[in-house]
Amino acid sequence: MNTIRQVPSRVKSKRTETHLGAEREHFDKQQLSSISKAINATEAPVKEKHARRIILGTHREKGAYTFWSYALGLPLNSSSILCWKFCHVLHKVLRDGHHNSIQDCMRHHSTLVEVGTLWGNLHDRYGQLVSLSTKLLCTKMEFHTKHPEIRPSLETTDEVLERTAGSDINNVFQLTVEVFDYLDTELKLAETVIRQLNTSIAISTLSSGQCRLAPLIQVIQDCSHLYHFTVKLLFKLHACLPADTLQGHRDRFHDQFHSLKSFFNKARDMLFFKRLIQIPKLPDSPPNFLHAASLAKHARPVVVIPDEDEPEQQDDDDDEPEPLIEVSDVITTSSVQVQPQPTFDIFDQTFGVGPPNGGFDDRDLQIENLKRDMEMLRSELERVKAEAQRYITQLKSQINSLEAEVEEQRAQKQRALVENEQLLMELEATRRRNAEHESLQTTFSEADKRAQATEQRYNKLKEKHTELVSSHAELLRKSADTVKMLSATQQTHEEVERTKQQLSFEVDRIKQEADMKLEEQKFEMEKLRRELEERMAEVMRIKATLQSTEKNGEHMTGSVTALQAEKERLMRSVSEKEAELSSLRQAAQVQQSSLQQERERSSKELGELSGKLQEKMSREEQLKQKLLEEQFALLQGTITEAENIIQDAVAKLDDPLHIRCTSSPDYLISRAEATLGSIDKVQKGHADFLQNMGDAGGLLRGLTQFSHLAADTIINGSATAHMAPTDHADRLTENCRGCATQTLEFLKDLKAKATIQSADPASIRVIVQKILHLGQELRPKGMDVRQDELGDMVDKEMSATSAAIEEAVRRIDEMMNQARKDTSGIKLEVNERILNSCTDLMKAIHMLVLASTDLQKEIVEGGRGAATIKEFYARNSRWTEGLISASKAVGWGATQMVESADKVVLHTGKYEELIVCSHEIAASTAQLVAASKVKAGRDSKKLTMLQQCSRRVNEMAANVVASTRTGQDHLEEKDVMDFSGMSLIKLRKEEMESQVKVLELESHLGNERLRLGELRKKHYEIGGVPMVGISEGNGLTPSPANADPSSPKSSRPATMRKPAVAQKPSIPPKNLFKKWSE
Repeated sequence: MNTIRQVPSRVKSKRTETHLGAEREHFDKQQLSSISKAINATEAPVKEKHARRIILGTHREKGAYTFWSYALGLPLNSSSILCWKFCHVLHKVLRDGHHNSIQDCMRHHSTLVEVGTLWGNLHDRYGQLVSLSTKLLCTKMEFHTKHPEIRPSLETTDEVLERTAGSDINNVFQLTVEVFDYLDTELKLAETVIRQLNTSIAISTLSSGQCRLAPLIQVIQDCSHLYHFTVKLLFKLHACLPADTLQGHRDRFHDQFHSLKSFFNKARDMLFFKRLIQIPKLPDSPPNFLHAASLAKHARPVVVIPDEDEPEQQDDDDDEPEPLIEVSDVITTSSVQVQPQPTFDIFDQTFGVGPPNGGFDDRDLQIENLKRDMEMLRSELERVKAEAQRYITQLKSQINSLEAEVEEQRAQKQRALVENEQLLMELEATRRRNAEHESLQTTFSEADKRAQATEQRYNKLKEKHTELVSSHAELLRKSADTVKMLSATQQTHEEVERTKQQLSFEVDRIKQEADMKLEEQKFEMEKLRRELEERMAEVMRIKATLQSTEKNGEHMTGSVTALQAEKERLMRSVSEKEAELSSLRQAAQVQQSSLQQERERSSKELGELSGKLQEKMSREEQLKQKLLEEQFALLQGTITEAENIIQDAVAKLDDPLHIRCTSSPDYLISRAEATLGSIDKVQKGHADFLQNMGDAGGLLRGLTQFSHLAADTIINGSATAHMAPTDHADRLTENCRGCATQTLEFLKDLKAKATIQSADPASIRVIVQKILHLGQELRPKGMDVRQDELGDMVDKEMSATSAAIEEAVRRIDEMMNQARKDTSGIKLEVNERILNSCTDLMKAIHMLVLASTDLQKEIVEGGRGAATIKEFYARNSRWTEGLISASKAVGWGATQMVESADKVVLHTGKYEELIVCSHEIAASTAQLVAASKVKAGRDSKKLTMLQQCSRRVNEMAANVVASTRTGQDHLEEKDVMDFSGMSLIKLRKEEMESQVKVLELESHLGNERLRLGELRKKHYEIGGVPMVGISEGNGLTPSPANADPSSPKSSRPATMRKPAVAQKPSIPPKNLFKKWSE
């Protein structure tokens, strides 16, 4: 009996095992079917239902083992399309699959790297995408393996991100760099796909385009979260680190922001994405990380994927829906009771025994067994519940201990923050002590960086110009080919016209012949019909006569017989005529059918010829339309590039680096005049294009020249405004912006077919004329010296400068001898040190003047040609004026240096006067060097010697300043402050008096700085050089006046320039030496 009871349990277990095996086999079969249908070599996007079943399979088996077991058998190295679709499915599995899929995929990391390297070395469009996609997948797996708290779908709260970053600023910095790299791989893949889509025939509505675009849905989802992570982490970094340290992070974020915004805008305009995903809009400008309150304005971008309302269509018989709930095979009592009909015992069903027939029924026994099983299961359930409750209690205790540890960590963190604040304060004090030593190095490094940035920008502009020239030449060649095709099409059209005329002539002739034959047949038929009618009328008359004869009597019987015979004869003749008429009718019908066939054949041939003619005409129209479209597309491309050039020029108006750039009014005038000439060419090309839209060559050439010249005018106008007075600078800047606005409006009108007729550059001409007028107003006033006297003045001034320096050296020697007689001890040591440094400075200046004279002679001999030296100086009058001004400034500085040194030695002057004079001499010599090397060749040895002398002068000037300050420190006596005998009230009173004195000195310092600014402003106005940006309150000067207009790097600070007072040279200081040589 026990054996019989155990049989159903064994049968049930065997059936369960059989069912599980079948279910596993069905699962493997379904996964293999989905993988083979999703990943194939067909250039079509992956169907969503196949990818969904693969993802559900990873959740069912809690990993991606089955997926990889089938994926490794795919020919990934033979088909780039298949490999691209495999990367798409793998990206979906990593994002939406089970969380254990990351570990399963990391085991095959090397396989993905090898596949990406293989396809990256092949010249295949999909191969490039596969290489970038595998790099993205490897980066994704490495990132989420290192940071398992962040889910692969990147749908993580800000608290989890904060917990992952931690409180260590190094970890936050490293996590930010990893997120940057992650986002870079995403954006690089997206940019490559869109670039290939733009350069190929495929569009987003074709399967080939959708095959490339489908993986970008996951890229869009990842990029939205990574952008949010980057913003949060950068704000956290800026709250803990100085802004200069994070400059590289901000630059990298700005590049990624503009790339991501461009990618989202392009994807939002594509029809493929509009029905599949809602792409968020990024703000117009990136967040300002230097302002902590900007974090409140940041909104997390959310990507929305609409729900699919339509059910999926089953394309194959084996595409059965995936069962989401596993049905147990255990038969409960309730399921047995629901059945409306009686059920047989499991033992009977298994062994084929029929239902009991009134005998012993063991169903009650089975019910009892099932009840006992249920009781056992209930007890087991209670035991499991008790064990779970015990686990819950243990976990709660662990949670409490962990919370206590967290509180302790928070306390330690607070103590660490206090210590960090103390360390920061000490570090700040150390930084302040080292600020003076680092300022010169920082200034030099910043200037070097700006020079490198300017050089890189120039190289980029040069490369962009080369690309535009090459693309313009290519478009011109395409235009010539299109014109040749149009001429060939016109010849073909003329031949078709001649063939059409011949065919129409033949058809008319055939129609005339057919009409003539038809008329003849109709005439014969009419003739036969008339004869038949006459015969019939004769028969009718005979019948009437016969009837009248029969009425007359019997004596006409004989005549009746004769008439009967005549009747028969007539009837035979009638039948013969009818037979002949029928034969004529048949002949007419045959002739008519043949004529009808001839007409049909002729009409058919005519239709074919008309169809061919219509086809050729439509082809010709298509070619004409294609030519017009290509010409207009070429025009739009040129206009787009012109808009980019103008917008780039406008952007430089607000660029901080451009503020240091300067230009001369003369160069601005030349650019404005060239722009006015290009406007005339644009107008002529526009008129020609409106008359013949098939030829846009003239308009393209005019627009290309106009865009570059207009941008050049805007940039140089802004650079000229940096040196102009406030009123002129404001008007010049406003006109430059107005020129850019009107130019963009004009280009916008040209770009649209609806407004191309009304496009007019007249407003641009007016604004450019205003800029030209302002440039003429800003021209510096010339000297009251004739040009033929400039050559003699150069030699005189250089000789006078040398004489002044020699006289200064002689006077310093005399002062040295006198100081040795009158003073002794530390005062003598200080005076000797100061006078020796002044002597060394004068000798260095003398060597500099000699080197400048040699270089000047070399320049004159190399550039004058057949002209005389005076003619060369007259031809280059502005450069000559700069030399004269610089030499006078050097001589005057040497004289002032001697007078100040004499006062310092005699203790009637101030040490500060000697320091200012050394600065003034250094500035004047720098002006002389700049004026001398303007026209010198780069490979000139004398130029190298001049530069070495210039560096020597700067070193000697620094020695003068250092010796003066050292002597001042030695000679000045400082009183020892003793406050030991003062009471509290006395100390408070002294403190208040000291504060009053400090406030008075600060007020006096502010007034003196204001006075210094006004003096310098007035000096530059008198000198004829417009300067802007002179500070009103702090005494700071604008960017150097002698800066190169093509470089933002200045040669010397403006505080070292010589003011043009009455005793100094009357020639205003010239700064734009490169423009003087034009």
